[in-house]
Amino acid sequence: MAIRENVEDGVRKNIREPLVGEHKEQLVHESKRHPWMVYFTTFVAVCGSYEFGTCAGYSSPTQDAIRKDLGLSLAEFSLFGSILTFGAMIGAITSGPIADCFGRKGAMRVSSAFCVTGWLVIYFSEGPVPLDIGRLATGYGMGVFSYVVPVFVAEIAPKELRGALTTLNQFMIVAAVSVSFVIGNVLPWRILALTCLIPTAVLLLGLFFIPESPRWLAKRGRRKDFEAALQILRGEDADISLEAEEIQDYITTLEQLPKSNLLELFQRRYLRSVTIGIGLMVCQQFGGINGICFYTSSIYEQAGFSPTLGTIIYACLQIVVTGIGAAFIDKAGRKPLLLLSGTGLVAGCIFAAVAFYLKVNQIGLAAVPALALTGILVYIGSFSIGMGAIPWVVMSEIFPVNIKGQAGSMATLVNWFGAWLCSYTFNFLMNWSSYGTFILYAAINALAILFIVVAVPETKGKSLEQLQAAINS
Repeated sequence: MAIRENVEDGVRKNIREPLVGEHKEQLVHESKRHPWMVYFTTFVAVCGSYEFGTCAGYSSPTQDAIRKDLGLSLAEFSLFGSILTFGAMIGAITSGPIADCFGRKGAMRVSSAFCVTGWLVIYFSEGPVPLDIGRLATGYGMGVFSYVVPVFVAEIAPKELRGALTTLNQFMIVAAVSVSFVIGNVLPWRILALTCLIPTAVLLLGLFFIPESPRWLAKRGRRKDFEAALQILRGEDADISLEAEEIQDYITTLEQLPKSNLLELFQRRYLRSVTIGIGLMVCQQFGGINGICFYTSSIYEQAGFSPTLGTIIYACLQIVVTGIGAAFIDKAGRKPLLLLSGTGLVAGCIFAAVAFYLKVNQIGLAAVPALALTGILVYIGSFSIGMGAIPWVVMSEIFPVNIKGQAGSMATLVNWFGAWLCSYTFNFLMNWSSYGTFILYAAINALAILFIVVAVPETKGKSLEQLQAAINS
């Protein structure tokens, strides 16, 4: 044990911030070039994010039609809706190993295959059992996409664009949810299922024209393929020698460490990155987002505000603010946006808590609808600008490539478990105390702010190798 610890300490001392001085300046000069291939590759990848959103947004507008056509009870439809999350948890567990074994592109192909199969099964369903099987399959694909898309985009992007490009993952998710809600009110539920095949078709076609992640290729020892992929992404005329050397040196250093297993993630050298990655997922999900998101119409109705109008405003605001967050993440930084987002989440919960406190105690009832609307809009706007996207961005940045599969799968599993727990308990909490529910969420979001201040580093403007060396040394 002593010999092993000495070897590991020696290796960690060699993990350094590479390319300092004149070499770093040359790399910065090269990184100012933004070849179109990076944008095209990102577009193809985030089609998986859009598919994620179609899975999440499908059940809400189709509930009445599916129940009527197939004669489902409320309990049977509830199972259909919630089984998506269980599929996503299975997908989260397996996403890291699949992405490590078959590559990022291979994982996206596997995920697409499950989604295509699931949608076709849903389209041809004549009863609850095949409907649930199809939903479980799409959930599995969604769980894999939730991990592999932000990781792939982070690994291909230049450092000064990494935040904005990775945030497109969340933007495409919320856009797809909103579009599904709108067209789901005018299209039959079977036809809506077929439209959900479109993003997977675009993704599968696009995968033939984009390179694999250079960092994954380097980890697999495929030096020529790694350099070729990096050259394609940076442009034919770009000098990739310094960036390639930085990546290769870091991969070589990591390979000298013992092979990681699940228990290794909790050893000292990885403990900080694992704590940050899992902690941010807890902050994202346990602050109430899925309860509020899934039951927005019910919240508006209880507060006396039009559910239809409120939901439309909610969807539009979510898309716009997520886009604003994507535009500013590489300028303002991850941590300031997270703190701004957390503060807004607390404020939104307080507004909603006050609204329901007034309603329960029959005080100032005329103000209840406006306060509830304000609270929900402040909440979702704040979530969209930071807490929605940035935990995925940071997760894709902080884990070294040798543990990224296992650590990323664990963080994604925690995220989906939190999503299920929050959505499952929301109605029970509201029956217990409507204003108490929002006070509880406000307290959790306040703790999230404290966690961000204490534990989360700023990651903008650094290469993945520089960042991971600093955190995991």
